[in-house]
Amino acid sequence: MNRRRFLRNTIPAAVTMPALLNGFSFTARGAESPLARLFEQTLTDTDHVFVLVQLGGGNDGLNMVIPLDIYGNYYNARTNVAIPQSQVLRLDGTDRSGLHPAMTAMQNMFNEGKLSIVQSVGYDKPNFSHFRATDIWNSADTTENRRERVKTGWMGRYLESEYPGYPDAFPNQEMPDPLAIQISNVPTLAVQGQIYSMGLSITNPDKIYSFVNPFSDYPFNAAPANKELKFLRVISEKTKIYSDIIRAAYHNASTMATYPSDNYLADQLKIVARLIKGGLKTRIYTVSMGGFDTHKRQVNASDTTTGMHAKLLKDLSSGISAFQQDLELMGLDERVMGMTYSEFGRRIKSNASLGTDHGAAAPLIMFGKNAKKGILGNSPEIPADIQVVNNIPFQYDFRSVYASVLEQWFCVKQPALDSILLKNYQSLPLITGPCGVADDPDDTNNNSNNLTLKMWPNPYTVSGTIQFSTNGGHTMIQQIDGLGRVVKVLASQDYAAGTYNIDIYNDGLASGVYFIRLQNKALQKVITVMKMP
Repeated sequence: MNRRRFLRNTIPAAVTMPALLNGFSFTARGAESPLARLFEQTLTDTDHVFVLVQLGGGNDGLNMVIPLDIYGNYYNARTNVAIPQSQVLRLDGTDRSGLHPAMTAMQNMFNEGKLSIVQSVGYDKPNFSHFRATDIWNSADTTENRRERVKTGWMGRYLESEYPGYPDAFPNQEMPDPLAIQISNVPTLAVQGQIYSMGLSITNPDKIYSFVNPFSDYPFNAAPANKELKFLRVISEKTKIYSDIIRAAYHNASTMATYPSDNYLADQLKIVARLIKGGLKTRIYTVSMGGFDTHKRQVNASDTTTGMHAKLLKDLSSGISAFQQDLELMGLDERVMGMTYSEFGRRIKSNASLGTDHGAAAPLIMFGKNAKKGILGNSPEIPADIQVVNNIPFQYDFRSVYASVLEQWFCVKQPALDSILLKNYQSLPLITGPCGVADDPDDTNNNSNNLTLKMWPNPYTVSGTIQFSTNGGHTMIQQIDGLGRVVKVLASQDYAAGTYNIDIYNDGLASGVYFIRLQNKALQKVITVMKMP
């Protein structure tokens, strides 16, 4: 019998199995992970912890981080949901952007240098399906062909590279604790390895794995025909061991900060804080909150600063703020960082139902003592004539954010970095610390305005010229359509520092609004151009 089919058909039949296996996602295969074989290395000497906060449903980034420098264009595109300019929370060191008025706790974190914002994070061919887009963000793979897509998560591949031989060789003296913990009933793709999930899913540390192992009497030298049962015994026994470890750590600590009540995210982060303080060496934690699919009633008609989205952002802000305070009181804030992400943003233009529809790029938040202070990137490019544009063009590829986390927080080096992320992505200045970037107080916004990017004539018809400057090194010029998709790569190569021209003639594109995106190492710039019939 096919082992995957065996597991799918067998597990639901046993009432205690979901609790018994506690979210271990696996495929019963005997081969060791290719990634594990590739990286026969010693464990990186770090006690760093990273927390992934998923905002399920597609967060409206334009109403979370409001562009004050182009407020008129923002307001005209979404008059029925726009946040009044006078109500936007101001941020120290910048007059270009502010936060939703419900996010006072995060405003304080930003002003204290414990939170940073990355503008317009996305990728070259955005997908607007919740399921596929979530898989893309969790796997770091945008492959369109189903058969060629990877089945692993970006953090799963990282953990496999660090802990080859998992789970057979674990726990051990070097790593006695779970590699990753997901505060969830269901494992996420983010920590999936080639064969096993590299994480354990829990919802209540007090109640995990309280059942007897039904495979405890099954001999390890059983006939090959029964290897599926042998496999289940191994997995269930590992789960039992890790469950005891988690329970002990949870009871070994208590929270010190006051967490907000009636806040699902805060409840999860409270568990994470206790497990870290309890002594676990676990490197990755994942938490989540849903409800961000705000097609209608995103705001209250009488007051756009209130409503469904405001409640979500308040919970996000207060939950993360309480978690950060807890870490500080516990003396753990040097070790822990986190990041928010959502499967996509929302459209620039609102709909008639006081909501917003599935969009492309959106801002992302980094939080923790070692977050590099400021806002990376410029305000989203929102044309004055919004009728012909649906989506925000991306400035930063989300995999560049991942590369920065791996390189600057976990000290991952080449060739492991490229193998984990499946390709080379430019690291961004996001994290300070031993493996991070220097915290330059004069460069809090990493302003790319010193780069030249312009096109003439604009509008253009058949021909035109793009002029750009580069500080040297790899430089890319992309043309993006109104849906946020890259339709042309006009340049992608190493350049010496200087200014260059690219001539366009009969590019075959339909008339309409486009964006030209310049990427030079960590610097990005986007401008709007118009093609006429």
